[in-house]
Amino acid sequence: MTTGQHQDYMQRALELAAQGIGSVEPNPAVGCVVVKDRRIIGQGFHQRFGGPHAEINALADCRNHGFDPAGAMVYVTLEPCCHTGKTGPCTQALIEANVGAVVAAVQDPSDKIAGKGFDQLRQAGIDVTVGVCEAQARRLNAPFFKFANTGRPWVIAKWAQSIDGKLSWRNPPVDGNWISGSKSRQDVHQIRRRCQAILVGVNTIISDNPRLTVRIPGQSIERQPLRVVLDTHLRTPIDCHLTTTAEAPTLIAASEHAIQDNHDKAAAFREAGVELLPVNPCNQNPDLPYLLTELGRRGIQQLLVEGGPTVLSSFITQHLADELCVYIAPLLLGQDGIADMASALNVSAIPKLCDVKINTFEQDIKISALLSDDFIRTLLDPS
Repeated sequence: MTTGQHQDYMQRALELAAQGIGSVEPNPAVGCVVVKDRRIIGQGFHQRFGGPHAEINALADCRNHGFDPAGAMVYVTLEPCCHTGKTGPCTQALIEANVGAVVAAVQDPSDKIAGKGFDQLRQAGIDVTVGVCEAQARRLNAPFFKFANTGRPWVIAKWAQSIDGKLSWRNPPVDGNWISGSKSRQDVHQIRRRCQAILVGVNTIISDNPRLTVRIPGQSIERQPLRVVLDTHLRTPIDCHLTTTAEAPTLIAASEHAIQDNHDKAAAFREAGVELLPVNPCNQNPDLPYLLTELGRRGIQQLLVEGGPTVLSSFITQHLADELCVYIAPLLLGQDGIADMASALNVSAIPKLCDVKINTFEQDIKISALLSDDFIRTLLDPS
């Protein structure tokens, strides 16, 4: 089979894998295509966290359509797993199906696998090829690769702004303090769905009193993300939505000094089920690298930062953000707007953008991009 044909089948597997984004996290999104006699006889993808993996679904699809996968070539976007977790090992299923060859886009970086799946397949006499469409496969599961390599979450910095860079109204209209339109806000909930935590600063809690939950009409959300508040001085109101709604867990990152000095308030938060995490300041600001390490230790693979200019610019200028999602509304707020993002980013330490994508939601423009650093460059160009 030619290189071009290999790539065509892998492209189909990548398209399938992308359908799982938002439902499989913190697992990687994986797609699989089974080819025999130069035709696709089965295909599948990992559809939900805890559910069958892509290879299992693709093999089942073969059999459901009356095809025998014996001797077939299997294209998969990530190395097949070789351990028993929530499901059985995919390597064993492929061996028992007597497939002839496996073509994988990339090796799984996690310690449990990391080449062991390929070894099992080769020991069973199955031919293994690795590296077809590797850069695309890495990009598709960038958060998974970063977490496996660093132990820290993939950080998405998201905001909505007017054309002149204002994130909020000085005097909000009756229908709310929205900058972007309803379609953009619906898209934000899709991003929230793939994240395991959402972070804002205390000023956002005080001014907007958000719920910070995933709300998608017609869909039940099994696992709401952790709500994280940067609040050095423990100013979060005890009666805010984060403490009065039990639909999602909440963590407040405050200084140890503030927690001790506000003993009664701290006790009330704990009574309400809110966790207080001591995060001491670094140069008068929260120690963000420490916080990211702590969130990673808790298994947070993707973190969505939705704060105001101060919080957002802190992540960006400290080179802690990996991805931007910016919604630009057709508004010029001028003196009617506050929270100027352009002013907050008026420093020299701004990383460059790469892999830029532009979409529209009604009248809004969404710009998403990766923030280029050594890890991102290696991710996109593994050679």
